[in-house]
Amino acid sequence: MTSLPPHPLLATAVELAPRLSARAAEFESARRLPPDVIAEFARAGFFRMLIPEAYGGMELHPALSFQVIEALSRADGAAGWCAMIGASTGLATAWLTESVAREVLSSPEALIGGVAAPLGRAERVEGGYRVTGRWSWASAGHHCHWLVGGAVVTEGGNPRFVREGIPETRLLVFPAQSVTLHDTWFSMGLRGTGSGDMEVKDVFVREDHAFSLLMPPRVSRPLYGFPFGLLSHAIPAVALGIARRAIDELITLARQKTVLVERRLLAARPSVQEAVAEADAEVRAARALLLEVLHATFDEATKGPVSMRARADLRLAATHGTRAATRAVDRVYEAAGGPAVFHTHPLQRCFRDIHTATQHAMVARPLLEITGGVLLGFDPPLPTL
Repeated sequence: MTSLPPHPLLATAVELAPRLSARAAEFESARRLPPDVIAEFARAGFFRMLIPEAYGGMELHPALSFQVIEALSRADGAAGWCAMIGASTGLATAWLTESVAREVLSSPEALIGGVAAPLGRAERVEGGYRVTGRWSWASAGHHCHWLVGGAVVTEGGNPRFVREGIPETRLLVFPAQSVTLHDTWFSMGLRGTGSGDMEVKDVFVREDHAFSLLMPPRVSRPLYGFPFGLLSHAIPAVALGIARRAIDELITLARQKTVLVERRLLAARPSVQEAVAEADAEVRAARALLLEVLHATFDEATKGPVSMRARADLRLAATHGTRAATRAVDRVYEAAGGPAVFHTHPLQRCFRDIHTATQHAMVARPLLEITGGVLLGFDPPLPTL
């Protein structure tokens, strides 16, 4: 596997980690990250990791952005998740015209969020679209300057189709003041992400504020040669960071807790030793696979179009990484025993956070069916690999 030199942004994430961990309960109680944390993330450059260099972004290799988000998530899952959303949605600027991209990024602390799922309706009108829709999981929405929403394109109220059974869709870019946010985020985990609903009603969106990831990017750079894989690669970064934190917490607990009946430390219990070993191996193996595939996919993108097999490999590695991390957390949570059930223990938060992350559509179980189908020689049913 190709290695990359250390990046200062990763060092910044590691330096921030203790302060994020110390405020995790505050994030959960507020059900969103506070403005000072978002501002610090923006100043550090976390939200510009995937924005084109031509527009003032970092355009980082995906293996580097993966490691940054993983480090933040090891400190706190909600913090890592919000950094992931801001960074991932920022790649949209590579599909916008230069003038619109610079408008969106006019503030040095610009944060772009939103939901790509085509849950809205965009009626074709002169010069653009009239858009109505409501989307769940608009993470960090209260802090965003711009929000993106996916929609099915309609004409005369009827959906337009690119081919039989496949509707035409667009991603629409809204200024935050055009969007209504609903406080619906009463979740099991990732509570500090503020991932409530966003809604627009009959909002006009100019043609140049709409785009499709199925079309070639306007910024033709290798990073933007596999947009759906790029969107998905950071979710397992969050999951694997949470899993590593859970393993850390079990090790700390096991070295301190005495099992009274057995008159020995929890760390001396064979089942705990086995759980730590299995969880550590699963996390490291899933992480290694994902980094290997990220390097291979990016390398392929530097030479030309990315093949369907490479796209499938990346989506498979992302889905597998998220699910492997979840299995690891389950193992160490069970091995920890009674202390892990309390709200004040970090293991409980790791357990809740990771079981919330697995519900995201980009890494859900159906992706295994789609990628498995590609491995077996079938064409994917949807053009979103």
